[in-house]
Amino acid sequence: MSESKNQSEEEKAGQAIKEDPEQIEETSEAAAESVVSEIPKPDYEKDYLYLRAEFENFKKQSIKERSQLLKYGAERLAVDLLETIDVFKSALENEVTADNFEEFVKGVQLTEQHLRSSLERHGIKEIPCKGEAFDPNKHEALSSIATDEVPPGHIVQVFKAPFTYHEKLIRPGQVVVAKEKTLKE
Repeated sequence: MSESKNQSEEEKAGQAIKEDPEQIEETSEAAAESVVSEIPKPDYEKDYLYLRAEFENFKKQSIKERSQLLKYGAERLAVDLLETIDVFKSALENEVTADNFEEFVKGVQLTEQHLRSSLERHGIKEIPCKGEAFDPNKHEALSSIATDEVPPGHIVQVFKAPFTYHEKLIRPGQVVVAKEKTLKE
């Protein structure tokens, strides 16, 4: 009899579910919530804090590296220039006489070449300009002179050569520019 009683209750519940669609929805929502609650939730807050701390450390390290680069960036150039200073110092220690004057001049010329090559290794280059057309972006005209040596508007004499540092002009050249000769000259 208990079986028949259980059957009749199940039939009633089945009929009630068929008749009440809201009850079906509530039952399926409850089942879904129980399944979801059993799945472990990832700890997003902990991950966020970890990533934020990593990013802060990265920023600090980047700032430190940039500071070190600015502070010690010219170290290789300084080492090269110190070698040139040593050569000058040894040249000045020798007494210059009429007998060794030509050798002294040759030594100074070699030292200049060494200095120029050191600068070029670090991106500092002289712009040749004698005989070239005057360019106000690269040259500073100190005066002009009437001459037939070069065409008018071209550079006759260079007092200070222009230099670039990796294609950027760091010092304009100071030059004398040619102009046309007049009948009086």
